Amino acid sequence: MDLKQIAQAKRSREYAVNMRPVLKRSALFSDESANYRNPFEPEIGDRVTIKFRTWMDNVDYVFFICGSHKEPMKKAYKEGVFDYYTYTTEPLTEPIHYFFEIRTGNQRCFYNSLGVSENLQEYNSFGIVPGFKTPDWAKGAIMYQIYTDRFYKGDTTNDVEDREYIYIGEGVRKVTDWKRPPEPMDVRDFYGGDIQGIWDKLDYLQDLGVEVLYLNPIFVSPSNHKYDSQDYDYIDPHLGVIVEDGGECLAEGDDDNSHATKYIQRVVNKKNLEASNEFFAAFVAEVHRRGMKIILDGVFNHCGSFNKWLDRERLYEQVEGYEKGAYISKDSPYRSFFKFNYEHGWPYNEYYDGWWGHDTLPKLCYEQSQELEDYILYIARKWLEPPFCVDGWRLDVAADLGFSEEYNHEFWRKFRKVVKETNPDALILAEHYGNANAWLQGDQWDTLMNYDAFMEPVTWFLTGMEKHSDEYREDMYGNAEAFKNAMMHHMANFYAPSLQTAMNELSNHDHSRFLTRTGHKVGRVQDLGSDAASEGVNKGVFREAVVIQMTWVGAPTIYYGDEAGLCGFTDPDNRRTFPWGEEDHSLLSFYKEAICIRRENPVLTHGSTRFLALDYQFLSYGRFSEQDQIVVVINNDKEEKEINIPVWEAGVPREAFMERLMLTLENGFSLGREVYHVKKGILYLKVPPICSMILRRI
Repeated sequence: MDLKQIAQAKRSREYAVNMRPVLKRSALFSDESANYRNPFEPEIGDRVTIKFRTWMDNVDYVFFICGSHKEPMKKAYKEGVFDYYTYTTEPLTEPIHYFFEIRTGNQRCFYNSLGVSENLQEYNSFGIVPGFKTPDWAKGAIMYQIYTDRFYKGDTTNDVEDREYIYIGEGVRKVTDWKRPPEPMDVRDFYGGDIQGIWDKLDYLQDLGVEVLYLNPIFVSPSNHKYDSQDYDYIDPHLGVIVEDGGECLAEGDDDNSHATKYIQRVVNKKNLEASNEFFAAFVAEVHRRGMKIILDGVFNHCGSFNKWLDRERLYEQVEGYEKGAYISKDSPYRSFFKFNYEHGWPYNEYYDGWWGHDTLPKLCYEQSQELEDYILYIARKWLEPPFCVDGWRLDVAADLGFSEEYNHEFWRKFRKVVKETNPDALILAEHYGNANAWLQGDQWDTLMNYDAFMEPVTWFLTGMEKHSDEYREDMYGNAEAFKNAMMHHMANFYAPSLQTAMNELSNHDHSRFLTRTGHKVGRVQDLGSDAASEGVNKGVFREAVVIQMTWVGAPTIYYGDEAGLCGFTDPDNRRTFPWGEEDHSLLSFYKEAICIRRENPVLTHGSTRFLALDYQFLSYGRFSEQDQIVVVINNDKEEKEINIPVWEAGVPREAFMERLMLTLENGFSLGREVYHVKKGILYLKVPPICSMILRRI
């Protein structure tokens, strides 16, 4: 070949390369949903077919990469404007992590859980753990969190009485004004809500659309929050039933709880304890009869100083049928349950470790006590078995249990084994802040209270507020790019079975009410007063948040009273009583309709999720499968926006019509149906200020 021929050949190759289509990166997509892998939750030994989407006739090769293994995928079929490539694994015997390489001519990129990448990034790979399943009933379920003392008073005979006992230095108090907001020191104030009250309101909860009840702790405990367990074996009779009452409250000036004979009669007497357990079993049976589930709060990292194993208050010391507590005697069978720092302090040894130094919250010492470990595992089993048959556990400060992370993982593996052997369909949901990936490998927890990949990003974007209302950040307010990056980054730390069951809350008992955050007031109730929590709030912004909650992947969880317009700063102001008779009926109607849309569109539970158009104070995303597509639009700006949304990226055909299922505005919401024309895959919208829309392809 002479020089002229060589030059011509070179130009021919360059022309061929240059004529290759530009790689359409915005068409590339895969995720861990059932749309892109089958089976979704494989058993050990199953082969899994994994799918990848590209623009039609736009790609030369898609490679499946897993560790050192790299193999081209097969172009399996076309659908609309997309090609779909598939790869079927060998039988899976252990977890795998994978991502994709895409090539068109000399163009190359990679795709992982964060989307398109120029560089190979194994860290954010997709993953499959064979044998890891989460309960189907929990996937995308509408959950409802109840702080029992503040929900509804159904039984007046079990109320805590004034000075029934001393708690943290003062007598407990019976609050007779249901409408009175909590005082800054609220922990010893009781409003009288109980399990009978929840039972009385099951019709209300069912009408709202609730599928799962999550109860803050209900075991015997001296506080209204009950995160300082006194007896894990029994429901607190103040929340259950008291069949044998008697004894006296403490006289003024008497601070010795061993004299609190009324309290001892109520919560130490086995007849009251057994009756309360029987009542609770009947309550759970009624919840199940209605097709609902129930989750209990397990506080296993620490107990309370009133606990029968320690008995610092000397409630059990003289009662027949109870062993001596570890505070009482060095020969107590429970001595190994606690870490004592002064071995010669008995009787009444007060030198024990408390969680974060709180002597009212004794730290449980599992590493030094096989008996303690066995007992807590027995408790885990007990409440899942008949006659109680609860449907799962929420685990308080779960990563703190034990003195080392190594033991922590060991314990939760044992806990999971016991729970799943007792009820394979039970849910294990943990409280955790930060990356919990080490606990979500299929051998410990099922899922989390979803702070990182839901509550925090939603709060920052829509309100600019930190979740306790302790800080306002202008740079985060309306920052759609930061919202997207946070959501995708933190969602990548979940395997799909965990993500679909993650508890997505806007408010809860540890953080300010979301509606209060919309008022942009920084501070706490002791500084600002309770009235400030409802000043300047924006229900239109709150509705936007609820629309995101009801259309995002995971389990939307309502903190009691949010749906009725309840406000409040962080603990204790977030624990106000439910405003029965004074509900915001417009908000309540809105919640019912949003929940109905959620439940009528399974793609909102099981579908893929993809961000579409983003702008300052604006975001849109799709929830989709090949059959169904929903697009959600949020305009948090005070001005109208005209936006072009590339809905084709969410699988909407290039020529299609979309029906509006819901429109929310600053002053209300509408279910009036509007139809929009999608042209060339783009939805052209004029979006009102402080607005959200849910649209479905028809």
